[in-house]
Amino acid sequence: MASKLIQLKSKACEASKFVSKHGTTYYKQLLENNKKYIQEPATVEKCNELSKQLLYTRLASIPGRTEAFWKEVNQVKGMWKNRADLKVEDAGIAALFGLECFAWYCAGEIVGRGFTFTGYYP
Repeated sequence: MASKLIQLKSKACEASKFVSKHGTTYYKQLLENNKKYIQEPATVEKCNELSKQLLYTRLASIPGRTEAFWKEVNQVKGMWKNRADLKVEDAGIAALFGLECFAWYCAGEIVGRGFTFTGYYP
């Protein structure tokens, strides 16, 4: 156990050195490659304006997303009506999707409990 801890510590040191050596270069390259997305001047007012634009753009997209949701619901209803024609592959995919949703629920519960498996802190 102690040898694994020493190995982990050395790997963390190597990663830290790599980030300190190449981090600023990566940061500058990232900004240069995505310069078209940067708003000038970068002021608090501009940031507030952009955040409002994002919020209201998302609100404006709700009707389209609602329509797409109901189309999917109707498609699932149609598949359920014709479940005799359902292939094993489709049922397997649906089962895996349900299992994934349950796994994300369990992960959220664990995070909500403060990363404990046994229960909530008193």
